[in-house]
Amino acid sequence: MYVPRCMSTQHPDNVTSPFFADQPVIQGSAEIQEGYYAYSHLGCTEQMWDCEGKEVDAFVVKKLLSRYERFFHDRRLGSDLFLTLRVPNPRVERAEAKVLLETLESIPRSFDAARLFYRDSRDCGADGDREIPPIFEVILPMTSSADELNRVFRYYEAFVGGKGQQRCHDTTIADWLGSFGPPTINVIPLIEEREHLLEADRIVEAYLADKELPWQRAFLARSDPALNYGLIPAVLLVKTALARLDRLERRIGIPIYPILGAGSVPFRGNLRPDNVGEAVDEYPSIQTFTIQSAFKYDHPEEIVRSAIAQLNETPRERAAEIDEDAVLRIADKVAQRYEACVAELAPLVNAIAPFVPPRRARKLHIGLFGYSRQLNGQSGIHLPRAIGFCASLYSLGLPPEILGLGALDRSNLAALRESYANLDTDMGDSLRLLCEENLPHLPEIVREDVRRAREWFPCKPHKEHARIAAGIWNAIAQGAPGQSLTEEITRAATYRRFLG
Repeated sequence: MYVPRCMSTQHPDNVTSPFFADQPVIQGSAEIQEGYYAYSHLGCTEQMWDCEGKEVDAFVVKKLLSRYERFFHDRRLGSDLFLTLRVPNPRVERAEAKVLLETLESIPRSFDAARLFYRDSRDCGADGDREIPPIFEVILPMTSSADELNRVFRYYEAFVGGKGQQRCHDTTIADWLGSFGPPTINVIPLIEEREHLLEADRIVEAYLADKELPWQRAFLARSDPALNYGLIPAVLLVKTALARLDRLERRIGIPIYPILGAGSVPFRGNLRPDNVGEAVDEYPSIQTFTIQSAFKYDHPEEIVRSAIAQLNETPRERAAEIDEDAVLRIADKVAQRYEACVAELAPLVNAIAPFVPPRRARKLHIGLFGYSRQLNGQSGIHLPRAIGFCASLYSLGLPPEILGLGALDRSNLAALRESYANLDTDMGDSLRLLCEENLPHLPEIVREDVRRAREWFPCKPHKEHARIAAGIWNAIAQGAPGQSLTEEITRAATYRRFLG
């Protein structure tokens, strides 16, 4: 079975609008064209269709096949190319809970559209080809247990795929409306929180226990763990989860294909077109890397295509073994310090975030900091989503990767370098965007972390980005109008080649 190496996503971290969008906020028909563009021009063989947190086109399969008929005649949606839905998690997103059911109900309709398309296609293969579903997997965010996965799996099996056998008045639903295919789907856990990342292997094993599946995918987040715990804990938690999933795969004999949700910012994964080799070296057991919007649209197209081709051609390897006890002790130390820094910075971040230009029509995504919660004895801390958080701090010349470093000493640093291969590279990429002129305005605990970072990872900041960041701080202090702030935030982001 082919499993993609590159999954195009709809993360709104880009500065530059793609050529096919008629406005900066990508939505509606532009997202249909985006999926085709990712498949046909960039070389991604999977598109994540995000049904969580925004309005979504439920007729995506029908529109892709009808608008780009010639392309999809030669490339089968469901075998050559993947379209994978991300659905709401009812445990967390109660207001969106029934969107899950509506999304699952759309899968048979997409199956019918594909079956009709390939039946009528001159290039259609054997009759059995018509039975390949264009959508056969969904992604469940914020997964915390196998029970959550099984609820989606069993609901679809009983109430969607199995609906045709139920009777309605004088006939079965299948006789009345036609068959409902596929009869079953698979569910991919998207795991985001510390305790669940450390249980990723147990969650997957429990889900597989009563199923005969040829393989299973597991999606490990990088943005939300970094937002919740800091850069270093996020990397170490993901590496621990990957090592445990690797051991599970060898023990049970079922291939497990991890997905990594990596963005262009070091804080969120540091996967850019010019460093895909480093990303693969850091996470050798990842099967599928997310190709987010900044990767796709903030670099020349030929460079993007070349980078995706490189990822497609690089084989997956085994996960690196790490000293889990040692790295988790470091992760917990940094996370505690990071939370203290964030508590001091939250008012500043929340003052800037409204002026970060939107790039997708999205609703609030609820993570750990989405709730009112006690943090170090203080009142509830609210933060924007990870992209807005990063964009706010970078706009002030404060790379968020620095936060939490003050918890470490040189012995911790040596141990960290053994497990985090790209630590120096990631910190160097971050510190080049530091604005020293703004440091006196920051809380003392943050200035201490900056001093530690500059001592351990010396590099020269980019003067132009620092100049723009200093201007943004002055504009905020002087109460500049929102439009001018947004323009300056966009200027700084254009220089970086990512929004957040």
